[in-house]
Amino acid sequence: LLQSGLHSRLAGLKTLLLNVSRAIAREPRTTFSPTAGPSRLNTTEKGKAGKIHLPREIFQSLSSQTVSVVVTVLNIQQLGMFKEVNQTAQVLDNTVVGITVGESSISGLQNPVQLTFAHRQLPHGVTPQCVFWDPSKGQAGGWRSSGCDTQPWDKGTVCSCDHLTFFTLLLNPALDGSTAKALMAVATAGCGVAMAFSIFTIAFCTFIRCRFRFEETVRINLGLHVNLVGSLLLLNLAFLLNSGLSGRTHPRTCRVLGGLTHYSLLCCFTWTALEGCQLYLLFVKVLGIYIHHYLAKLCLIGWGFPVLVVGVAGVIGSYGEYSIQNTDHQVIADLCWITSKHLLVHYITNCGYFGLIFLFNMAVFGVVTQKSCSLQGTGAVQGYRKPWKVALVAAGLFCLLGATWALAFLTYGISSAPVLYLFTILNSLQGIFIFIWLVILYYPKTKETTGSLSYIIRHDKTTTVSQ
Repeated sequence: LLQSGLHSRLAGLKTLLLNVSRAIAREPRTTFSPTAGPSRLNTTEKGKAGKIHLPREIFQSLSSQTVSVVVTVLNIQQLGMFKEVNQTAQVLDNTVVGITVGESSISGLQNPVQLTFAHRQLPHGVTPQCVFWDPSKGQAGGWRSSGCDTQPWDKGTVCSCDHLTFFTLLLNPALDGSTAKALMAVATAGCGVAMAFSIFTIAFCTFIRCRFRFEETVRINLGLHVNLVGSLLLLNLAFLLNSGLSGRTHPRTCRVLGGLTHYSLLCCFTWTALEGCQLYLLFVKVLGIYIHHYLAKLCLIGWGFPVLVVGVAGVIGSYGEYSIQNTDHQVIADLCWITSKHLLVHYITNCGYFGLIFLFNMAVFGVVTQKSCSLQGTGAVQGYRKPWKVALVAAGLFCLLGATWALAFLTYGISSAPVLYLFTILNSLQGIFIFIWLVILYYPKTKETTGSLSYIIRHDKTTTVSQ
């Protein structure tokens, strides 16, 4: 009897241990909702509730411990938390989900944690992105997507992440397919027209520089304009080659084409900076400026400096195929450009570089406009007393200094589509604007001093400076 009783107790204990081991090995699931309270493991709610799938890997190392699994669902609109500085993306339902298992930090999971954010059809013009909150980003923290994968689903979006923390689903502004294709068509047509007018501009400047006897300052400025328009011609050519050949080229050829596009863009930015420097020397320094082989040295900077930048970027392998996607994650266009893995190169060499040039050129533009307006009031400028001529000169300078490129910084947010249209049209037609401006400004008509933007008057003597 004693032996049979012992066997029955051992069998019951074995069954109990087997059930416990199965409960531990089973992959726990839970649900969450921004309007519902806490829910139990292994339960499923109907309706608008997200799901959490914790991998078995987390609990295998904790099988001998008693730990608590805590799922925190926060409404950040009420709490005023988890807001990034200058954040343009929206948080889905203002909901942030935090997951903790025990008191230790869990990261580097081979089998990721899966969060299913349930939602209806997303608004038009946005794309979802799975992110987590990183307190070390910036001064007050921010959202990051490293280690998280976004997978669209019929009834929501699945986020697969290799760590535990606070997660959410960001709705980033994005272009729809029709808008992106329309922009590509406008840019392609505009670049073709701009190339033709760039050739006309180079021919016109070369003709009047050889045909008429201008002073040295005017000849230098004409040389500057020719080089700027030449860089625009190269940029438009590189874009047309890029949009026509990318996706059907060898990877090595695509890297070369991406480097050529980057080089032509940097040349364009550099020559706009040199135009601003020349205006500064003319309108601020005014007198006592003579540099031996001045134009040749400018050419060395304008065409040589971008070679160094592109060379360094090419050594680290920054160029390759870059895909433009719409809200449905469909590839709209494949370009040979800076790859997604090296976007830091784009932010530094393009965004940062142009940002500094834009600030300098706008400061010069303000000084030139202020002096021109003050001289208009005194009657010192005889050739440009009409308001439309003053407006034409200001618009030409604004375009010559590359201010239209600054619209690229406004292409984020709700109004990105209209700004993108404006940015594409203005920059693709920049060569046309410069051609019209130069023809009206430089072509001799009367006995007035040709090519003069303004006359700079000093306190004790009058000095003329030609544009």
